[in-house]
Order: sequence, then C-alpha cells, then structure tokens
Amino acid sequence: MIVCSCNAITDRDIHAAIDWMRAADPETIITPGKVYRALGKSPDCGNCMSLFLSSMRQNANLKVPAELRGLKDHRKRG
Repeated sequence: MIVCSCNAITDRDIHAAIDWMRAADPETIITPGKVYRALGKSPDCGNCMSLFLSSMRQNANLKVPAELRGLKDHRKRG
C-alpha cells in the first residue's frame, strides 16, 4: 500500500527500513525522519504522517530497546 504518495513510499518500504535500521544498530531510536533518510527520501507535504506513523507502529522492531527504557524516570530520580 502506498503510504507517502509524494515519495512513492509503501508500507513494505517502511518495514524494510525499520528492520534494516534495527539490524544495523539494535539500540537506535527509530523516528519517521530516520526512516525517510534510510529510504533516501525526505518528507514533502506531511499529509501522510498519520498513516506513516501507523505503519511504523505495526512493526515489532520499532520498540525502544530495553536498555533505553525508563531513562527519563531514572534521570528525574538522580
């Protein structure tokens, strides 16, 4: 399914980029901007962002790595 018509990005492209980034760096925080850059594209009009984010959230590799979870809470205590 086409998610971003400006750049012809599909949901499969998004999942492939997320999987590639997670394999390359298991501790990376994956953002929409990083997905666009991994695909060699840049956002244009932004109308796709809600669908883009929805597609990203469907990927199991999007989760924040366990060692990075709770850092904000830890910083408040310290």
